[in-house]
Amino acid sequence: MELNFSKLEGGLLPAIIQDNTTGKVLMLGFMNQEAYEKTISSKLVTFHSRTKNRLWTKGEESGNFLNVVSIQADCDQDTLLIKVNPVGPVCHTGTDTCWGDENKVDDILFLKQLQDFIDKRKIEMPKGSYTTSLFEDGISRMAQKVGEEAVETVIEAMANNDERLLYEASDLLYHLIVLLAHKGYRIEDLARELKKRHK
Repeated sequence: MELNFSKLEGGLLPAIIQDNTTGKVLMLGFMNQEAYEKTISSKLVTFHSRTKNRLWTKGEESGNFLNVVSIQADCDQDTLLIKVNPVGPVCHTGTDTCWGDENKVDDILFLKQLQDFIDKRKIEMPKGSYTTSLFEDGISRMAQKVGEEAVETVIEAMANNDERLLYEASDLLYHLIVLLAHKGYRIEDLARELKKRHK
């Protein structure tokens, strides 16, 4: 990657640090070429400290390292976006981010993780897995399970049993994702369809 270290005084590039899982921006630091090369070789985010005038690997004192997942340069090659898996809080104040935000996965994003898990099951087909058994049994069994879970969801809704409603609706959603995966679709395809209708 060709980077332009000449735009800022001291040969520094801004490095935006983003959590690879949650998508939250965690902090901003600066790298010179040496810090960038150390980050590449160690797979741990290393900055050039402007106050100490030396290299500084994030977490070298606290143990809260930033494990590099990917590095991208912007269109001008003078700013970095570094996706990481953080170990512990990022800010020196003890907060998850330098803006005080909580760094956690929004619950709705778990549906994507579940879809990824089900897609992986479809490829690997491990023995003893319930999901594998659904794929092995074929579309009739999957469609039957979606129907059964839909009926059970309706029954619990009519009975005003909110705890069971959420339980059965979760079963319904899981089996629907399996059916979608079998047909080559993902939960995001439903989101796109609903988004299109919403316009």
